[in-house]
Amino acid sequence: MPTSTALAIPALLLANICLACGPWAVRLAETESLIGPLASAFWRIALAVPLLAAAAWAREPAPRRAGWPMAAAIFGGVMFAADLGAWHVGILHTRLANASLLGNVTAILFPAYGFLVARHWPSRRQSAALLLAVAGAVLLLGRSYSLSAHGIVGDLLCIFAGLSYTLYLIAIGRTRGAMGPLTVLAISGAAATPGLLLLALATGEHVWPHDWTPLILMSLGSQIIGQGLILYAIGRVTPLVVGLMLLVQPVVTTLIGWVIYGERLGPPDLVGAVAIAAAVLLIRERRPLRAEA
Repeated sequence: MPTSTALAIPALLLANICLACGPWAVRLAETESLIGPLASAFWRIALAVPLLAAAAWAREPAPRRAGWPMAAAIFGGVMFAADLGAWHVGILHTRLANASLLGNVTAILFPAYGFLVARHWPSRRQSAALLLAVAGAVLLLGRSYSLSAHGIVGDLLCIFAGLSYTLYLIAIGRTRGAMGPLTVLAISGAAATPGLLLLALATGEHVWPHDWTPLILMSLGSQIIGQGLILYAIGRVTPLVVGLMLLVQPVVTTLIGWVIYGERLGPPDLVGAVAIAAAVLLIRERRPLRAEA
């Protein structure tokens, strides 16, 4: 197994642990920074862009092709803004469990892209791991999931967020080989920030923070480390593995709720967490990836 491939799964694990802390950081931003969820999404990216741009300028060569890769990075940024905006608004209009479950449809959609378009077909081990992980996610979140007419708008927004994040992953994956990862994150972040700022202002949120600490931690953890490691892993492992590892997030979010907020865990939660952990142990790349079509 190539070293870069062997490191991709630990990178995805760390990335999703960092991303799973995002909702906790959003809560802290509301209580400590005194800003709304859309404003916190704006600052999460806006604070990271100058650091990423400076690092890209210092460490990475200029893009070899500025046409299609640049357009893909910008499109990815717009989709990422749509993901964050729709999900944060959706949380306000549906149950938290619904938002967590429906917002993670990327775990199914991105592998489906790999099967149908990129022709990254799963091994038996990987297929079993995906089924085990999906079952674990349903157990983990399904106990409190419910459909209702009152929450249908929020549910649809969360599904749209998952679709938008899938398109973001596809877009940034297509920039591989033409741009460095820091350059891609800087360009996509710059494309994402205007829409989030306009949306926060349009909804009447307070944008200027009272305390910068939660926002700095969110920017470093979720945007620079989390998204950076996901970009590193894309192309080194199959879309199925990337999608499966996204389901680590509900496990970590559930643990945060238990430790920080005293939310009770029942047997289904524990079984679901163990199932996802077992699925992560099952996925190992045993052969180099075929080139994308």
